[in-house]
Amino acid sequence: MYYYVLSLLIILLDQWTKWLIVKSMEIGESVPVIDNLFHITSHRNRGAAWGMLEGQFWLFYLITAIVVVGIIYFMQKEAKGKPLMKISLAVLLGGALGNFIDRLFRGEVVDFVQTFIFGYRFPIFNIADAALTIGVILLFAAMLIEDRKGKKA
Repeated sequence: MYYYVLSLLIILLDQWTKWLIVKSMEIGESVPVIDNLFHITSHRNRGAAWGMLEGQFWLFYLITAIVVVGIIYFMQKEAKGKPLMKISLAVLLGGALGNFIDRLFRGEVVDFVQTFIFGYRFPIFNIADAALTIGVILLFAAMLIEDRKGKKA
């Protein structure tokens, strides 16, 4: 149950930050937090990562439904007794649902975190995107740990 609370907290943080951006900034407006490193920039995305597949909402709805069902299945069946696996899946679930809510109710995803890494302007993202990335990294770590446990046994 705690893992679903983690997913809910990610969704709430994601939606709250997006609401703040929509209510307080114009699209394209940018506020430097750390100049040339981190800006809050109001942006909208009607596609997937980096704007790919723009406007293909039916595809995003289908993929998100499949992913959410898969994550819940794995949390209930495959991740029992594997806390890191459950945490990674909960973080993935929160991220997937955060962006799904945007697509469903706004028709676009609100992005606002803009970073500049070694002069590279990284694509603007949001809390849900960050959760998806962190969830994947944690999932890989959990899978490596489980693989090592399996080899020892």
